[in-house]
Amino acid sequence: MVLRYARLPRVLAGLLSGASLSVSGLLLQEALSNDLASPGIIGVNAGAGFFTLLAILAMPGSPELRIVAAFLGAGIAAGLVLFISHLAGGTRFTIILTGVAVSSLFTAGINTVTTFFPETSPDKAAFTIGGIQNVSLSQLTAAFPLILIGILLSLILAQRVELLRLGDEAAYGVGLNVRVCRAAAIALAALLAAAAVTLSGLISFVGLIIPNMIRRKTLGVFPQLLLCTLYGSSFLILCDLAARTLFYPYELPVGLLLSFLGAPFFLVILVQRKRRAKL
Repeated sequence: MVLRYARLPRVLAGLLSGASLSVSGLLLQEALSNDLASPGIIGVNAGAGFFTLLAILAMPGSPELRIVAAFLGAGIAAGLVLFISHLAGGTRFTIILTGVAVSSLFTAGINTVTTFFPETSPDKAAFTIGGIQNVSLSQLTAAFPLILIGILLSLILAQRVELLRLGDEAAYGVGLNVRVCRAAAIALAALLAAAAVTLSGLISFVGLIIPNMIRRKTLGVFPQLLLCTLYGSSFLILCDLAARTLFYPYELPVGLLLSFLGAPFFLVILVQRKRRAKL
């Protein structure tokens, strides 16, 4: 019973969440041509989390509704970031700043809902920081098909997404509809991030760390997506194992450990970008 209802769901949630967040991060980085883009940083996770709580408040026993609401919230957050950053100039750095603002807005909404309706999230820390210790089989059953479909569609779209590396004008020149391709990549990224949020809460930095490590390899988008699936799932499971055992008998939410790892990683990328700009 421990294996079936505790250990197995936890491992499967780590596999699915790690893979979906990593693939989502890679799609966002390729679509936006920005190595700082990730579901957590540009507000997609927070938007999905806020709408997930609203769905739980409306219909507590419907995991399918949670996924629909999470996808809606992730899409609205991504749309807000793109629209506001376009009004502000549309530079890569503007997208990140807009994402931080949108993420803060939806996080405030999450805190408001959990304050007035604490029953929506019995373990507030596990949801807001991110954790996979309380995942149920019904949640896995609802999220697995969407994550599988999202990853498969990402692999089908990989060749077109790779053309975005040429730049918009060159991609148009070889017959790619850039707007449609970019919108499809962002929509798939939102779908995958939304499904992950319904399983593991607002886990950050998996979608930043793994894609940046993979993109250092001079590979096409298709093999990079496959590597993100493998490395992302393995990375999240290892982090969860470390969070569970490092301070035994106390157990940390895995999102807390990832924040300690991800924040310095984010700063390193910022410094490296500055150095490349000077060169």
